[in-house]
Amino acid sequence: MTRTTAPRPRTLVLLFLAVAGALLAGAGPASAHAALLGSDPRQGAVVAKAPTQVSLTFSEQVAMNDDSVRVLDPQGKRVDAGKPAGVSGSTYAVRLRGGLAKGTYTVAYQVISADSHPVGGAYTFSIGAPSKTSVVADGGQEVGGGTVGLLYGIGRYVSYAGFIVLAGGAAFVLACWRRGAGVRAVQRLVVSGWVALTAATLTLLLLRGAYTTSGKLGDIVDLNLLGQVLQTKSGAALVSRLLLLAAAALFVAVLFGAYEKRADEEKRDLTFGLAIGGTVVAAGLAASWAMAEHASVGLQPGIAMPVDVLHLLAVAAWLGGLVALLVALYRAPAGTPVESDAVRRFSRVAFGSVATLVATGTYQSWRQLGSWSALTGTRYGQLLLVKVGLVAVMVGLAWFSRRWTGRLADVGAAKVSDAVAAETSDAVAAKTSGTARAKEQAGAGGQAGAGGQARAKELVRGKETVAADAGAGAADGDARRAAQLARQRAAVDSARLKRLRDADPNRFGLRRSVLAEAAVAVVLLVVTTVLTQTEPGRTQEEAKAAASSSSSSSSSSSASAGAVTLDMPFDTGGQNGKGVVRLDIDPARVGANELHVYVQRPDGQPFDIPEVKLAFTLAAQNVGPLPVAPGHIATGHWAADGVQIPMAGDWKVDVTVRTSDIDQVTVTKNAQIG
Repeated sequence: MTRTTAPRPRTLVLLFLAVAGALLAGAGPASAHAALLGSDPRQGAVVAKAPTQVSLTFSEQVAMNDDSVRVLDPQGKRVDAGKPAGVSGSTYAVRLRGGLAKGTYTVAYQVISADSHPVGGAYTFSIGAPSKTSVVADGGQEVGGGTVGLLYGIGRYVSYAGFIVLAGGAAFVLACWRRGAGVRAVQRLVVSGWVALTAATLTLLLLRGAYTTSGKLGDIVDLNLLGQVLQTKSGAALVSRLLLLAAAALFVAVLFGAYEKRADEEKRDLTFGLAIGGTVVAAGLAASWAMAEHASVGLQPGIAMPVDVLHLLAVAAWLGGLVALLVALYRAPAGTPVESDAVRRFSRVAFGSVATLVATGTYQSWRQLGSWSALTGTRYGQLLLVKVGLVAVMVGLAWFSRRWTGRLADVGAAKVSDAVAAETSDAVAAKTSGTARAKEQAGAGGQAGAGGQARAKELVRGKETVAADAGAGAADGDARRAAQLARQRAAVDSARLKRLRDADPNRFGLRRSVLAEAAVAVVLLVVTTVLTQTEPGRTQEEAKAAASSSSSSSSSSSASAGAVTLDMPFDTGGQNGKGVVRLDIDPARVGANELHVYVQRPDGQPFDIPEVKLAFTLAAQNVGPLPVAPGHIATGHWAADGVQIPMAGDWKVDVTVRTSDIDQVTVTKNAQIG
C-alpha cells in the first residue's frame, strides 16, 4: 500500500504568495486601459470663439476609425470634419467646421487602447455661453458592454480555462504520470481543453468587430468588420492562436495515440520529443495573449511579454496539473491507480510553478500598480485586495482538499487491492470446488461394471454424427453466454468498487471542500468581471495627476480673473454614490454671478444624478441660506446664470447631491466673494 503525505506548511505559504502575486499582477483577463488625460477645449470650458479643432490626449497610444471622435452641436448634429489624426505621441485631433454658433457642444469618443480594450466617454464645452442641448451622452458609458460584451467576456474566460486544462493536463501526463496517457478520463479532460480553447478563440474572432465598435449582435456576421479585425494586432493574435491549436491537435493525437501504445521503455525516448514540442506550442499559445494584452504596452514591454508568457505557463502547469490529478483520483480505473511517485513528481512541478508565479507576479504587480497608494487609493487596487482575500479563502479550502486527497489516495489503493485479492480468492475457491466435484463423479463412474462401459462406448459411437452437427452451434452459444456473463460480472464488480469508493468518508470530505472552493470561485469570478472594466492603479493615478494639474492651471487662471473653483468629494453611501462635484463661480463678486456645477465619477468621467442644489450662507452677517437650483445642461453639467450674491465675505457653500431616491449627502466649502 502506498502513502501520500499532506503538503508541508512552507509549501502552503508559497502557494498563498503565488496566488497573491498572480492577483496583484492582474492575471487572466484583468488588463490595462487607456485613459483620457486631457482635452482642448477642456471639459466644461467656455471659450470666446469657436475652436478650429478638438484634441484629446490619452495615457497611451490608441487606435481610431472615422467615427472614433464625434463633435455634436446642441441639436445633436455632427460638426466635425474629416477623420481623427494623430498630432504627437498619444494626442489626437479632429477638425471642426467653420461658423459654429454659440452654445454647448458634446465631444463623444470611442477608441481602442493599445492593449486591445475599447475605451469611450464624452464631455461638453461651450462657445460664448452654455446652452441646453438635446444630446444625451453618458460620459461613464460602458463601451464594449451589452450582450456582445457579455459574450466576449465569457469567451475570454473560457479561452483561459481551456488553455490551462490543455497545457496543464498534458504536462501532468508527460512529467508526472505517463500511464495516464491510457486513461480515458484524462484523455477526455485534455481534449475538452483543446475544444474549449478552439471554440472560444473562434467566438472571440467573430465578436471582436462588434465588441470594439457598435456593440450590436447583428454585426457579428459583418464580413467588413471581420476584415478590419484581421488587420489589427488582436486579430493577428487570435489567428496565430488558431494555427497553433492545429499543431496542438497533432500533439494531443500523438500523446494519446502512438505514445500511449508504446511500452514503458520506449516511452522514454518519445517523452523528450513530446516535451520539447509541447513546450514550444504552449509557449506560443501563451504569447498570443501577451502580444495583444497589457504586457505589450506600458513600461518595459520587452521584459513584460516574456514574463507574462512564463506566468501563464506556470499557472497552467499548477492549476491544470491539479485538475488532472483530481480527475485521475476520481476516474482512474482500478487497474491503473495514481502511484505515490506520480503525486510526488507533481508536487515538485507545482513547487517550481509556484516559485515562478511569485517572481513574475511581483514584477507584474509593480508594473500595474506602481505604488502602495494605488493599492488602497484606487478602485483597481481595492478590487485586487478583495480578490486576494477571496483567494486566501480558496487556498485555505484547497489545503483541506489536499489533505482529503492524500488520505483518499491511500485508502483507495488499499481498498482496490483488497477487492482484487477477494476476487482472486473467489476464483481459486471456485476452481478448487469444481475440481473436487469432478473427482467425486469420476470415482462413482469407476465403480460401474464393464457392461456399463461397453454400453456407454456404443452409445457414444452411435451419437458421434449428431454431436458433430450440433457442436458448432453449441460453441457459438457458449461463447455468447460467456461474453454476456463476463459483461455482467464486470458490471457487478464495477458497481461493487463504486460502492466502496462512495462509502469512503475521505471522498465525502473531498467533495464538500471542493464544492466550497467552487462557491468561492463563483464570487471571485464576479469580482474579476468588474476588475476587467476598471483602469489599473498606475493609469488611474496618472489620469488624476493630469486632471489635478489641469485643474490647478485652470483654477490659477480663473483666480486671476476673479473666478472661484471649488472641488468637493462626496459619498452618498449608495450604488454609484461616490464622486466629485466641482463648482465654478464667475466672477465671484458682489452682484450677478454665473455658476457651473460638474459631477464626476472618481475616475474623472462625468455622470448624471437625479438632483443637485446649492445654498449660500454668510454667517458673519447672518445672511442666508440663499438657495440656488441650477438647470441641467449636459451629462454631468448643471448651470445657473444671474445668481445674486448681496455682499462680500467668506461665504459657506452647501452642495446637496442626491444619487437615488434615498441616497443623499450635503458637502460644504467656503468661497471668498468680492
